[in-house]
Amino acid sequence: MPNIAVLDMAGNNVGEITLSDAVFGITPNAAVMHMAVVNYLANQRQGTQSTLTRTEVSGGGKKPWRQKGTGHARQGSTRAPQWRHGGIVHAPKPRDYSYSLNKKVRRLALKSALSDKVLSGDLIVLEELKLEAYKTKTVADCLKAIGAGKKALIVLGDNNAFAVKSIANIAGAKSAQVNTINPYDIINADTLIIVKDAAAKIEEVYA
Repeated sequence: MPNIAVLDMAGNNVGEITLSDAVFGITPNAAVMHMAVVNYLANQRQGTQSTLTRTEVSGGGKKPWRQKGTGHARQGSTRAPQWRHGGIVHAPKPRDYSYSLNKKVRRLALKSALSDKVLSGDLIVLEELKLEAYKTKTVADCLKAIGAGKKALIVLGDNNAFAVKSIANIAGAKSAQVNTINPYDIINADTLIIVKDAAAKIEEVYA
């Protein structure tokens, strides 16, 4: 079982935590993590792109010139794709790009991402992140003290509005709850910071 040092907000070592092998100690599956990342990015697409086909562009009802005898190629409309101001061939239309992965794949991808952070040494367990007001500087000082990277994902055990808002004010930092973490955010972060009680909840849900 992986043993991780527990740090306080000042960066001091205040203990050690033993994490579950079933969640934080598996062999990362790169293929499944890739599937999860592609799925996440596809689900983020709005799919609102839209351009006009030749039937939707206004005008072009009159035949530009007679069919034969002009020396020009025959044309039926000035809104055909080869004309300036004409329609678009195979025009993109609004569509839904989202799709779902099955539950076992999603769980394996998440466990693989968590285990990968442990193997690379980019997982930090924080004893607590206690804020009683909106204090961006407090969180920024904490991240600096514990040696977090430029992009940090902080997994909170409870929905502390002060912490969420303070983290959101820091460039590169992002917060998540146990029920909202996903492989993309974990992989994308330079440092994964998990509050101690959040680690217990993650193990309870995914072990």
